[in-house]
Amino acid sequence: MNKALEAKLKTLPRSPGVYFHKSESGEIIYVGKAAVLKNRVRQYFQSSKDMDVKTRALVAEIYDTDWTETESEIDALFLESEMVKRYMPRFNILLRDDKSQIFVRIDMKNEWPYLCFTRNPADDGADYYGPYYNGFAVKKALRYLRKIFPYYTKPPKPGARPDLDTHIGLSPRQGTTSEEYHATLRKLVRYFEGGRKTLAKEIERDMKTAAGLHDFERAAQLRNKLRDLTELQRRIMFGDREFLDISKDKALSDLAELLGLPKLPVRIEGYDISHMGGTNVVASMVVFTKPVSDVFIESTGDFYVINLHPGQRNASSHSKNLRGGSTTNAHSDVVRLFQRVRDESHRFAVSYHTVLKRQKQTESVLEEIPGIGPATRKKLIKTFGSLRGVKSASREELNRVIGETKATLIQPYL
Repeated sequence: MNKALEAKLKTLPRSPGVYFHKSESGEIIYVGKAAVLKNRVRQYFQSSKDMDVKTRALVAEIYDTDWTETESEIDALFLESEMVKRYMPRFNILLRDDKSQIFVRIDMKNEWPYLCFTRNPADDGADYYGPYYNGFAVKKALRYLRKIFPYYTKPPKPGARPDLDTHIGLSPRQGTTSEEYHATLRKLVRYFEGGRKTLAKEIERDMKTAAGLHDFERAAQLRNKLRDLTELQRRIMFGDREFLDISKDKALSDLAELLGLPKLPVRIEGYDISHMGGTNVVASMVVFTKPVSDVFIESTGDFYVINLHPGQRNASSHSKNLRGGSTTNAHSDVVRLFQRVRDESHRFAVSYHTVLKRQKQTESVLEEIPGIGPATRKKLIKTFGSLRGVKSASREELNRVIGETKATLIQPYL
């Protein structure tokens, strides 16, 4: 790092914003966003041992860095996308694959457009906004924006009763015309494109106009929108995380050192078994990978087995090993990585085990009746709602649903 850049980095603010890494020729080679510019930008110039090869290549080319402060993380989120589209920095392309980007799709030619997300824009006449490189943050931001600019997330059914989203103000309220709804969506798009300040001024102007005309209900609605717009500036959209997250490689490099691996691991599999007293046994497997298409990574084919529950055979093992609060040690990043793998595999196993358990509780008695097959069980549950409903049904009701012969078969068991 040259002396001029070193001095410049000391002036970094603690506000959110977008930063621009430049080469010696002045070319913008990388654009990123930050919740705290001072912390995020300086991270690039710390120890390189925690970086992967491509990140080290980026840092080696950084000659200068500029930044633009924003009022909030959400502004930084949308500004980053605009700047990447404008400058097309080569390291943004190198460090991110196609799966990392997400687009917002709105078909404004539809009478009642709805908003959805996609990774692959189609030539279908709809409008696509993006790409955005943090899908989680974009979806979170749009959930907040939906309170201010209500929109549909699926095609509305004509004549259908208002759903919960309509009642709580997330979808257009009853009586909204198609023209008014389109105007709302256009304001939402303007927010994407950096028009937040102009929108705030317009809403404030309309609020004062409505109050002057004694339309106090509309004035109150606009006041709430303005308040929500202001509140949005304090929302945390992505914290200090972004796609290029150097700390992720810290765990991998520590793990390689701990196990004596010649290279960083490229694949981690997590397994979990969930059961209750030996019944409804479910096994899950989750896979965490680094992109195998990377020319910088080669798999040796070696694998290691790590047992997080040595000598233990019950669910309490999860609370006895790798507890969340005890991660302040030399390998804390590795511990957190294992916690993430363990929790994800456990979540999958437990969720499916719960489904099986519920099905068993509902259908266990019916499954034990000779001559009663899946189709009959499904018809009974669908008609009477539950096993309890089947048990309380009269003989005449059972005869009508499954016939007299089958009703005679199941009645002794109920």
